[in-house]
Amino acid sequence: MALQGKAWKFGADVDTDAIIPARYLNTSDPAELAKHCMEDADPEFPNKMQPGDIIVADKNFGCGSSREHAPIAIKAAGVSCVIAKSYARIFYRNAFNIGLPIFECAEAAEAIEEGDEVAVDAARGIVKNLTKNETYQATPVPEFMQQIIDAGGLIDYVAKRLRPTDQA
Repeated sequence: MALQGKAWKFGADVDTDAIIPARYLNTSDPAELAKHCMEDADPEFPNKMQPGDIIVADKNFGCGSSREHAPIAIKAAGVSCVIAKSYARIFYRNAFNIGLPIFECAEAAEAIEEGDEVAVDAARGIVKNLTKNETYQATPVPEFMQQIIDAGGLIDYVAKRLRPTDQA
């Protein structure tokens, strides 16, 4: 899976309240959550980002409460993936469970600037800054977790694995 888009840069310790403010947790509708994605960190983010764009952040992205709404809002907003130095553990698991590709790469998180065009080879974990003509290696994602992402999330992955195969 190849991902490509414009980078939107955020700092360290972006908590789930900044990703999707608690005042919008009265819904679990992904389209509604997408309208408010990252608005407390950057009020214009929902209006200026384009489908396929990439969030790049410093350390501990997704810290705070364990709400699954945070990665759902990011995915529903059309963000193709998140690249960060590190993630809060529960956000990391929730992202994979809902099918949001995330990559840990300190070098990319430091070097990529807002507005840079970035491409990610998800299968190999290679991050390319097309603007600066630089390449970085993200921490490899285990194959079974890549399969969860490819399936669209854990529920779809399990459903696919439980589906009886056609017998000829």
